[in-house]
Amino acid sequence: MTGPLEGIRVVDISAVVSGPWCAQILADQGADVIKIEPPTGDITRTGGFGNDDISAMFLTCNRGKRSIALDLSNEAGIDAVKRIVATADVFIQNFRPGATERMGIGVDALHEVNPDLIYVSISGFGSTGPYSQWRVYDPIIQAISGVVSVQQSMDIPIPDLVRTIIGDKSTALTSAQAITSALFARATGKAGGQHLEIPMLDALLYFLWVDNFNDKTFEAPGKPGVLLHDVYRLQSTADGNLVYFAVSDSEWEGLCKALGHPEWWEEPRFYDVQQRLAVYPEIGALLDATFRQWPTDEIMARLLEHEVPSAPINEHDDVFTDPQVVHNGIVHEWEHPLLGTTRSAKPPVRFSETPATGRWSADSLGQSSHDVLTDVGFSDDEIAALAADDVI
Repeated sequence: MTGPLEGIRVVDISAVVSGPWCAQILADQGADVIKIEPPTGDITRTGGFGNDDISAMFLTCNRGKRSIALDLSNEAGIDAVKRIVATADVFIQNFRPGATERMGIGVDALHEVNPDLIYVSISGFGSTGPYSQWRVYDPIIQAISGVVSVQQSMDIPIPDLVRTIIGDKSTALTSAQAITSALFARATGKAGGQHLEIPMLDALLYFLWVDNFNDKTFEAPGKPGVLLHDVYRLQSTADGNLVYFAVSDSEWEGLCKALGHPEWWEEPRFYDVQQRLAVYPEIGALLDATFRQWPTDEIMARLLEHEVPSAPINEHDDVFTDPQVVHNGIVHEWEHPLLGTTRSAKPPVRFSETPATGRWSADSLGQSSHDVLTDVGFSDDEIAALAADDVI
């Protein structure tokens, strides 16, 4: 594989999404990622939309990695991890706090093996605190971070979850960026190995603060403001649905004209965004009734003509035929050796001087066990002994 991270070796012992997707981002950028799994495999292998031991979610979070299956309840399995880590640059784990220390592969133990190792600990809430030992999935982090509380429309004020794993994925992106920063610090002599602790709660709250917590930024703000989640609008039309985002006064003027009601622009009660929000029940009813008179294609043309940010709502299948998605070539299709025609979203970054050409397929469980162990110096006899003892 080629790319800006070519020559970097990552050991990924994490499971589900937050750690595995972080490691896959590094693989997409050229890193050699070794995924260490228990003999039963990553839990996502058994998910739907797949065959054999490769589900759609597993492939999407683990393509480009080499899989080795190791029994880490066995001392020989822990020794194998340490020998692999001795050749690595990065180690990623997302076990509950304290678990890797009890297993003998905590940060101190692995820094004894490899002092230059970037050791990454992803957890739900951090290594200490009242929630640190909670069993965590994405919806739990959404609830604590406040993200659920803002997932409601002013028209239908019922809170809801974000129906994508925003906590896991924002943590994966944060972790991948942090890892490359730590590698840069090591390469430039600012540090050697170090420990990166990344709680999902912290990552998601950091992600949300940009817009959802503006009202909490200053203790005593000098002027009121508007939170963006109060301005988002999903709107039905005569034959479908669209979204529009008219925040500025010029966009509000364009919206009034596009809908055929320029007089609303002159209405003093609708003078600015704060006044419009104050009388939203009235203005919302006017907007809804008017939008529902227009077919989606016709009103979309008018909205774009008047430079009102807007878009039709694609159904799940429509995404693949959307003109801009097709133009950007976002969806990559290839033939998987076991699963046949397979699709994934391409990595979004195009490097002009270090283009990445990663592997698209994902290993079956333990597919690369022999190759990985050979790479790190195990003899054929040692590998055979591990297999005989069911360590691999």
